[in-house]
Amino acid sequence: MSRSLALFAIGLVFGGGAGFVIAASSGSTFESHDHTDPAQHGGNMEMAAHDHSAATNLPADSDAPSVAIQMIKDPMAGWNLRVTPQNFRFAPENASTADVPGEGHAHVYINGEKLGRLYANWLHLPSLPDGDVEVKVSLNGNSHSPLVVEGVPVEAKVTVQPDGDDS
Repeated sequence: MSRSLALFAIGLVFGGGAGFVIAASSGSTFESHDHTDPAQHGGNMEMAAHDHSAATNLPADSDAPSVAIQMIKDPMAGWNLRVTPQNFRFAPENASTADVPGEGHAHVYINGEKLGRLYANWLHLPSLPDGDVEVKVSLNGNSHSPLVVEGVPVEAKVTVQPDGDDS
C-alpha cells in the first residue's frame, strides 16, 4: 500500500512539473485572461476587447436593478452568502456576450479582493479570514461591465466577524 502511495506521489510531482513546463512553453501565465485574444472569449471579436472597468450607467426608474445580501453562518462549517437582486436575472448562458438590460452576473469580493463570478442567489464560503471581513457583491452586465444607477454602483456590502467560526 505504501509503495502505491509513493508511486502516486511521484507521479503527481512529475505530472505537475510537466504541466507547468508545457504551460510555460506555450506562453500561459497565472494572470487574468487576455482581453485582446478572441479565443479567450469564445471567438467573439466584439467581446474580445471588453473592459471590466467601463460601467453601464442606468436611469433611476422603476426598472433599475438593485441588490441586497445576507451572510448566514452555516451550521456545519463556513458561511452562506445569500444574494437577492431586484429587476435583474442571472444569465450565465450569456456571459461574455452583449449586454441585455436586466441580466448578467454578480462579482463577489472578500475584503476588496475579487473571489469570482456568481450566477445564482446562494454561495457557500467554506472559510473567511479572521477579524472584520467585508463581503461585497456587485451586479454586472453580460459584458462584465459593472452596473451603476445614476452613477451609484449596484452593489451591497456587509461586514461579518468570523473569529472562532470553526471553519
